[in-house]
Amino acid sequence: MNKKVLSFLILTFLVLGPIATLHAQDEPAYAMWESFYITPDNTKLKALGEAMSKHNKKYHKEGPHSAVVYNVVSGPNIGKIVWQMGPLNFKHLDGRPSAGGHDEDWRDNVMPNVKKLSSGEYWKQDDDVSNTAMLQGTVGSYPILHIRFWEVADGHGYQIDHLMDQISKTVKDMDGENPWGLYDNQFRQGNIGRHLATVMFHKNWADYDKEPKFKASFLKLHGEDSWDPFVKGMTTAFSNSWDEIWEYNANMSGQ
Repeated sequence: MNKKVLSFLILTFLVLGPIATLHAQDEPAYAMWESFYITPDNTKLKALGEAMSKHNKKYHKEGPHSAVVYNVVSGPNIGKIVWQMGPLNFKHLDGRPSAGGHDEDWRDNVMPNVKKLSSGEYWKQDDDVSNTAMLQGTVGSYPILHIRFWEVADGHGYQIDHLMDQISKTVKDMDGENPWGLYDNQFRQGNIGRHLATVMFHKNWADYDKEPKFKASFLKLHGEDSWDPFVKGMTTAFSNSWDEIWEYNANMSGQ
């Protein structure tokens, strides 16, 4: 190879290589979901189902703007449905569907069947501790989501990383597939305390009839004297927690 050409190629690499690396580092590498509760008008459930199904399958079928709908079947929001879009990054919100009849369809066909929207939130997954690799491309394979919302006690946020790391290592060490995720609410929600959410994903309700194996696995991994300090840590780190069970609604979802 000509020495001048070789020198040029080396110089080009030295100049452009770091720039390319910088751009790669600037690219967000996280998964986040936008979600909100819908309180339906119970006299218009059929119309809502039809309108939501058409809307999502037309405007939210794939990519970062794909939408999934869940029925809340247990917990304080029972009877509501959850509309969730993602996984996405904040940048994808700049290009969310709005034109081409999207906003008009939502306004004229979906909203007349809705009493109110609430708890509009953005939940970012903590990839360091979550155990969700088996969920990729499997929407509907784990149709039951056990959501546990956590309110962090004032002055005890420093304990969270250690406690969630203990849970994560235990879940990942258990036999079989045990999808579990930790999600961080990206914006303050006033005094309603929805700071963190952990999610267990189930294939069916029969999973709840099985003997829980978390404690035994925790003791095996962390030691026989580890359980009481763990429970004490959870008790002091969180001032409140509550559960909701969500069921995947394939008909109303975009995918």
